Amino acid sequence: MALRLGDIAPNFTADTTEGKIDFHQWLGTSWGILFSHPKDYTPVCTTELGAVAKMKKEFDNRNVKTIAVSVDPIDSHHGWICDINQTQNTQMNYPIIADPNRNVATLYDMIHPNADDTFTVRSVFIIGPDKKVKLTLTYPASTGRNFAELLRVIDSLQLTANHKVATPANWQNGEDCIISPAVKDAEIPALFPKGARHVKPYLRYTPQPNS
Repeated sequence: MALRLGDIAPNFTADTTEGKIDFHQWLGTSWGILFSHPKDYTPVCTTELGAVAKMKKEFDNRNVKTIAVSVDPIDSHHGWICDINQTQNTQMNYPIIADPNRNVATLYDMIHPNADDTFTVRSVFIIGPDKKVKLTLTYPASTGRNFAELLRVIDSLQLTANHKVATPANWQNGEDCIISPAVKDAEIPALFPKGARHVKPYLRYTPQPNS
């Protein structure tokens, strides 16, 4: 069965390019992004792995660990990393899981037979410190993933986990938020001292609480 939002992300042990890990222990109290690749030495995925390496400081600032998975073995991964570093002008700085037996791919339902019955689809999972799945995305092989969008989602997830707000369409960090419908008007002054803008009884905005 496919993982759903709120499910506990399955734990596993695996060999990676940075040593053997227990996934939940490796995450610790951090947020995590687990993203899959159909195989090594694929062009779109090469650009993606390089893009994430360049964004490490942004992920670190948000207490997010990144980890990739591919069905190829460790030796292949290390060779691919040389290509990634060379072609993307970066240095890989996070692990790639070796999954030749498809154990992780099966746990996370990454093999979609109608797309390919051997290789993983290009999935993304954002996992919270509580080890629960907060977001899932699946991309076609021809479309590179937008990791700036994943940063935006993490900003929203971390904000809404601590404040009674939601984020509107196309929201960016620092912009106004929507007050949760569960908050009564009488509670707004105490919860949102920056004030509120009432558009409709169900649509109320407030400046971002944590900025």
